[in-house]
Amino acid sequence: MSISNLNPLEKTSLREKVASALRAAIMAGEMEPGVIYSAPSLGERFGVSATPVREAMIDLVREGLVETVANKGFRVTDMTPSDFDEIIEIRLLLEPPVLRKVTEFIPERDFDHLQSLAQTIVDRAAEGDLVEFMAADSVFHLALIAYASNSRLAALVADLRAHARLYGLDTLRRNGTLMDVARSHLTLVDTLRTRDGAAAERLLTAHILDTRRQMAKEALALAGN
Repeated sequence: MSISNLNPLEKTSLREKVASALRAAIMAGEMEPGVIYSAPSLGERFGVSATPVREAMIDLVREGLVETVANKGFRVTDMTPSDFDEIIEIRLLLEPPVLRKVTEFIPERDFDHLQSLAQTIVDRAAEGDLVEFMAADSVFHLALIAYASNSRLAALVADLRAHARLYGLDTLRRNGTLMDVARSHLTLVDTLRTRDGAAAERLLTAHILDTRRQMAKEALALAGN
């Protein structure tokens, strides 16, 4: 299969570069559960040896994104609807209440930057670039969490998002709702500008739940075929 973001890499920080590119491809669903990927074949695609690919995969194993297949390579960890629902439940417990708490502390000068981050999400959605959409979405949400000044919280949310891998993202693109999800980030920034923390909390909760509902609807439709 074609993995669009795995272009040949420069020979600097190869382990980090390979891990980052693989992580993005996994999160966007371009590397699929059940498919075994060998380090030599991925190394050939990168234009590097198999060694930095194996090293990068070890990092992803620790993150729970892939698992080793003895004498064959690596396989993306499967994400079931139940797994995803558990992650959504934890995100709902963490992210909306934190956003309500930090809304009043966001520096006025930061709103234009947040607006720019949100617009980037919309732009990537318009292009249909799922990998870059995922990256922009993560940057935006982690930027909001950063206002809590809690490194453990930020790491936990980042880990949850990585494991969810924006499960079903391609579903949103196919059913035409990806742009609606993207534009909701702009609405959220507008709400944050009003300093209404309760409204921001409600909006983020709705954003997370609406995304989940869209994917559940598509899953039911596919099951009926």
